Amino acid sequence: MANPVYTLLFLLTLFHSVHLSHQLQPSQANALWEIQQLLNYPSVLSSFDNTWDFCNIEPTPSLTVVCYEDNVTQLHVIGNNGVAPLPQNFSIDAFFASLVSLSNLKVLSLVSLGLWGPLPGGIGKLSSLEILNVSSNYFTGFIPVELSYLWNLQTLFLDHNKFTGQVPGWLSSFHALTVLSLKNNSLFGTLPSAVASLENLRILSVANNHLFGEVPDLQKLTNLQVLDLENNYFGPHFPALHNKVVTLVLRNNSFQFGIPADLGSYYELQKLDISFNGFVGPFLPSLFALPSINYIDVSANKLTGRLFQNMSCNDELAFVNLSSNLLTGDLPACLQPTFKSRAVMYARNCLSDEEQEQQPSNFCHNEALAVKVLPRKLKYKRHDSKAVLASSIVGGIAGIAVIGSLSFLVIQRRNNRVAGKTLSTRLIMEKVSTVNPVKLLSDARYISETMKLGANHPAYRVFALEELKEATNNFTPSSIIGEGSHGQVYKGKLADGTLVAIRSLKMRKKHSSQTYTHHIETISKLRHSHLASALGHCFECCPDDSSVSIINLVFEFVPNGTLRGCISEGLPGQRLKWTQRIAAAIGVAKGIQFLHAGILPGVFSNNLKITDVLLDQNLLAKISSYNLPLLAENGGMGGAGVSLPGLKANVRGREIHEDKDDVYDIGVILVEILVGRPIMSQNDVMVVKDILQVSNKMDDTARRSIVDPTIVKECSAESLKTVMEICLRCLSDEAGDRPSVEDVLWTLQFAAQLQDPWRLDSHHIHHLNISSLEKM
Repeated sequence: MANPVYTLLFLLTLFHSVHLSHQLQPSQANALWEIQQLLNYPSVLSSFDNTWDFCNIEPTPSLTVVCYEDNVTQLHVIGNNGVAPLPQNFSIDAFFASLVSLSNLKVLSLVSLGLWGPLPGGIGKLSSLEILNVSSNYFTGFIPVELSYLWNLQTLFLDHNKFTGQVPGWLSSFHALTVLSLKNNSLFGTLPSAVASLENLRILSVANNHLFGEVPDLQKLTNLQVLDLENNYFGPHFPALHNKVVTLVLRNNSFQFGIPADLGSYYELQKLDISFNGFVGPFLPSLFALPSINYIDVSANKLTGRLFQNMSCNDELAFVNLSSNLLTGDLPACLQPTFKSRAVMYARNCLSDEEQEQQPSNFCHNEALAVKVLPRKLKYKRHDSKAVLASSIVGGIAGIAVIGSLSFLVIQRRNNRVAGKTLSTRLIMEKVSTVNPVKLLSDARYISETMKLGANHPAYRVFALEELKEATNNFTPSSIIGEGSHGQVYKGKLADGTLVAIRSLKMRKKHSSQTYTHHIETISKLRHSHLASALGHCFECCPDDSSVSIINLVFEFVPNGTLRGCISEGLPGQRLKWTQRIAAAIGVAKGIQFLHAGILPGVFSNNLKITDVLLDQNLLAKISSYNLPLLAENGGMGGAGVSLPGLKANVRGREIHEDKDDVYDIGVILVEILVGRPIMSQNDVMVVKDILQVSNKMDDTARRSIVDPTIVKECSAESLKTVMEICLRCLSDEAGDRPSVEDVLWTLQFAAQLQDPWRLDSHHIHHLNISSLEKM
């Protein structure tokens, strides 16, 4: 027989449970159980087991249910960091259909629960929501427009998901919004100007996305305290802000130009991080003494100025990073190691304190001068493997940067050149002086087309040393426009007025005269309308080392800077138009086609970069760097090795897909042509490739959303789609899946015809008939 005491306790418990269950609407209780089931009964919801009393569950950091009268008004469910996505049979639509039953929710937090799929539009039915946090899940697709129905929303966290598309302009409908955090997604496009109308906004974080362009004017956001734009492509101008900002993070973007002077009046600023950008001009030492500052990171820019020991610092300043700038003078006493509680980094400047590695003082002086002369051409970001030259011209002169790498090292400049030549040098001159350019080109396929394309250059010849001395004013240092690991690049003017680029290469005499003759013959064939073409050479001996010869290689001078400078580094009004960009891409493809098939042996794996593509006075594209074995076999000077990534094909011999490395490089150039911002790393390539793939599968509006705003209204839908498609094919992971150079050229010419079938620029898009597609 049952114990009457236990029976009474059971009845009291049942009564109590039934009574409390009526405190919560049955539909809402059922919704909570459904949520537990749909989430696969996670441990964080174990409190839901066998209970009706949801409103009195003891709150924990992982689960909180708050009720008002008979409605759930707050639901916080927080899982474990790094939780895997829910099983394939999980339905995000069913999950949100259950959530909608909690129609009086004001606060909803669903964090780290493994939710995946597009965020359903049903979220818009929770019209009472004031706080929404769905961070650290696996949501994909665009941010749904139905969110705009949440008129009362004050806080929105969508961090650490996989949202794509643009930051929506309808955000301006959230008049009460104080926190907007979209960081760590795959959002692309520009930050909409609608953000500037969110007058109550206190926190704006869009870090770690793929956003670009100018930041809207945010000066009217007088309540804004935190602005975090880290790891995007914003720029080039410093954002316009109110001076009440507390935290400002611009790290790793595309900002350039100077730091505004009024930054020194941000008296509430506590954290400033503008590192890894392209900021130039004077650093503001007054930042050290801002009344609230405790963190400053300005590393990896080109900031100039002189520091003094007597500069003052805020006592609360705990972290300072000045590394990799152009600062001179003395490290302030308040930043010295005697302040143990203060972390200070200042390496790779030109400061007198050498406890941390410093550059020589003339380095900062020269770099600062270069910054002042060409502020838009200098771009130091994301550790590009190729140093950007101090002048856009130098990139052009590198036409003889025949190894495809421009990592420059300064070597000893020549003095007291002598005209005497060793016997081996004389033999080489005698051999090469008899070379007939027509004979050299006769080895190439399709000789008639090749000769026609190089016919506007004077015949390749041997220059007398005196000619080059006169052209460069005796190789005066003032005529040096670049210095590399093998020698200097000089700008010269021949007696007939022709401007030339002369690259002087110091070569070890470890090869026979026949070997050098072979190299010179190959160089003499590099004559094409889309190459910075070779005009001749001159041999001499080195006055400092009898075991070294000097080869002066003379190339045409290309005056109009790099393709990057005319696409992603110039002011919007100075950038190339869409038809000009297609024409430049066609020129690059023609140049590569010639290197592959226009000479024997072909020149492959050229490690081509957009900074290797120069534009002449008619905006005709010319490739200035190609892969020849001359320097690779020489092995550098002074025992210093040199990295030659572009020489792998020559070393290994011909392979099945040897031409596809260059096709991939064309694809990278097309990416920058499309988006209009510098692509500085392989990671950048992969990110933009993913964006292109997504947008290209959608409609014309999606495709235009990622295009450089300066050309977005110019390009026709068909032309844009065609260029995007060939770009993606060029970037295929498998070399065998990439198109041939001929396919690339044909497709680009087709894109040009789609853009303007009736009128083509004869300077740039010539020979568009099918016959011009033959190999050169």
